[in-house]
Amino acid sequence: MIHDLGLHAVEAICHGEVVAVKGGRILDRAELAESAHVVGDSDVQITDDLYLAAADAADYEAVMLYLNHSCDPNAGVAGNVVFVAMRDIAAGEELTIDYAMIDDHPGVLACRCGAANCRRVVFGQDWRRPDLQARYGRYLSWYLQVKAGLVS
Repeated sequence: MIHDLGLHAVEAICHGEVVAVKGGRILDRAELAESAHVVGDSDVQITDDLYLAAADAADYEAVMLYLNHSCDPNAGVAGNVVFVAMRDIAAGEELTIDYAMIDDHPGVLACRCGAANCRRVVFGQDWRRPDLQARYGRYLSWYLQVKAGLVS
């Protein structure tokens, strides 16, 4: 496992199959900041000012996806809230995404994914990198595809 809790395939998953759907409440940037102690890292940004996250402590476990970061992910985003297999995934394999597919913030993460192509440091705006845009393309969240000018 890459980091603490994670999701693992209980059976083989085919390329293109849905592996998870993000739930939660829509919060604007101010609500997200006010609820930071509850939201934790359960949020996914869906527009410049809107996030999908836990609304309260009781919702946290229900909306957390526990998809850990990997610089060589096996899942990507279809839209903003649906996560799909980017390739066939074997039973028992950890389900991972590259946070560059969903994040647009000034944060920094020390990467411990162990992938051959590990970036060692993951920046919250790595989606801006042309190599990652080319690599992930349609697997970037719709929100980031629009920001990158990949779709209108």
